[in-house]
Amino acid sequence: MTDIPSSDAPDAADAGTADHLPEIDTSGFTAFDTVIVGRRGRVGWLVNNRPDQLNAMSSHMRDELGDAWNELEADPEVRVIVHTGEGRAFQTGVDVAEIAGDGVGMERYRRSMEDFDIHFTAWHQGVTKPVITAVNGICAGGGFHWIADADVCIAASDSQFFDPHVSIGQVVSLEAIGLIRKMPVEAVMRMAFVGRYERMSADRAYELGMISEIVDPPRDLRARAQELAETIARNSPAAMAATKRALWGALEHGLTDACKAGAEELVSMWGHPDQTEGPAAFAEKREPVWQPPAGRNPEISPAGSVAPATEPAGETPTDRGAGEGETGA
Repeated sequence: MTDIPSSDAPDAADAGTADHLPEIDTSGFTAFDTVIVGRRGRVGWLVNNRPDQLNAMSSHMRDELGDAWNELEADPEVRVIVHTGEGRAFQTGVDVAEIAGDGVGMERYRRSMEDFDIHFTAWHQGVTKPVITAVNGICAGGGFHWIADADVCIAASDSQFFDPHVSIGQVVSLEAIGLIRKMPVEAVMRMAFVGRYERMSADRAYELGMISEIVDPPRDLRARAQELAETIARNSPAAMAATKRALWGALEHGLTDACKAGAEELVSMWGHPDQTEGPAAFAEKREPVWQPPAGRNPEISPAGSVAPATEPAGETPTDRGAGEGETGA
């Protein structure tokens, strides 16, 4: 895990801990060792659950995260997914103690990077449902993967952000490359080169566009994430899946190609029942009854590109991927 003194982490009494998690139903989901997976209404929850290690990611946790995302994506009752952390930190990168210990963890990690075979974020797994990252406490180094790869990111008011990679002799790479698409390059570069010696506040993260909302008091983070997810879940799942493909696909293309691909996604909804149900429900002043996406496998194809509108995507996305030498770096 990252070399973060526990005294520097936000007080657990103020953090968005399980005491303030809306009750979720974990029945029917795998009982993982390092993450909690469940559902409350139409909102799926994925909670990092190694609080004593500040949610640093072991090799076992990497494997379980991939499986957890797949379970939530496959559940037809889940329309939106919230990802957060248990305890005083959201996530602090790769578990350095494991990597430094037996050498096996480092070897597995090295191979995954060399083969670009990474599966621990929603983007890696081709999740088509909207994903909200709710940052509690510290987010360091590799933790930025789940900010870069989220659709929406909110944070508790006591959250702290920093990237200590270069401070422990590691390279800042994949996470920061993802962040550059979301916020000013200058801010990403500063964080990369200052390393562990400067921390960004939630207020500054909001100013820079890294997050879209600050939740205060921090203990309300999970309740607010549930509320926001329920709002998003009121929309057409098919339209949201097509929208997600269009917008993430745009990051892989120039303007003209992105607009052409976006037009394909727009047309892909024509003929879907939701296209007529939406206007009818509005006119009749009632809640719409949405149908699931149909006619294609709504999967984001490798590197976030848009899959052909007439063919199933079927592939497993490659990744912008894991935190290079993360260790909470």
